[in-house]
Amino acid sequence: MHHSHAHAHGGHAHTHGREANRARMGMALAVNLALVVAAGVGAVVFHSVALVADAGHILSDVGAIGLAMFAAAIAARPARGRRTFGFHRTEILAALANGVTLVAVAVFVFVESVMRLSQPSDVRGLGVLIIGAVGLAGNAAATVALAGGDRQDINLEAVLRHSAADALGSLAVLVSGAVVLITGWDRVDPITGIFLGVLILAGSWRLISEPIDVLMEAAPSGVDVQEVGTAMAGVDGVREVHDLHVWTVTSGFPALAAHVRTDPAHDPEVVRQALERELAERFGIEHTTLQMMVEQLLEIEDHRPTKD
Repeated sequence: MHHSHAHAHGGHAHTHGREANRARMGMALAVNLALVVAAGVGAVVFHSVALVADAGHILSDVGAIGLAMFAAAIAARPARGRRTFGFHRTEILAALANGVTLVAVAVFVFVESVMRLSQPSDVRGLGVLIIGAVGLAGNAAATVALAGGDRQDINLEAVLRHSAADALGSLAVLVSGAVVLITGWDRVDPITGIFLGVLILAGSWRLISEPIDVLMEAAPSGVDVQEVGTAMAGVDGVREVHDLHVWTVTSGFPALAAHVRTDPAHDPEVVRQALERELAERFGIEHTTLQMMVEQLLEIEDHRPTKD
């Protein structure tokens, strides 16, 4: 029974980490909402496409944090009916939806920036510079708060990356405003918009690629299935391992299933516990389904005389 106790304790620590993450995300959400309003109003008042991009960039964060908090709340619900893994996959779908939204924002910013390059508008540099400075301070505060959380959680990690990229975006807006103010060169504004659009696209890549890996049942990144199989076969009392599958339920939740043929001289239950310990300690895989088969019984079945 020692094993099940260790497993439950690990699950408790994991849940506690996610609750702390949710509080951090709530703070970041409040900061970002205020920054979106500031950048959105500034974009209109100061004729700045860089601020449009910045508002879009930060708005994607508001979406990211909102989705992440919703997904974390849903994922904590117990499994019922057909959804035997609970609602863990909701987190992955949230990350994917967020990534797709980011691509749409980036496309809008590119189109607007290219139009402004051919027809520069009268950008108010001082206003842009002030909003850039406010954004930089807000994003820095949110990034510091998030960085203290449990980084294994894909949603917290996604929000943190957004927040760090936003700080960079606000810095670009600040510099752009300063250039307009000092030199009067308005075209720096759409150029900054394009730069921020590229940042937005870069941020969307992981949010789209990782969920697709999970939904395609790929093995967890950093886990070599061949190595897992070899380690399992090396456990005392194991004769053969086959039908080995390793997949990811959601970020930080790998699962494994396998058929294990054991030596008749060993107790299959003892071998199973040894395998579970090896998988948990060496590969961090705690959710396992192992079907144990004793070698001798199989041989008797194989050599049973056939009836005419």
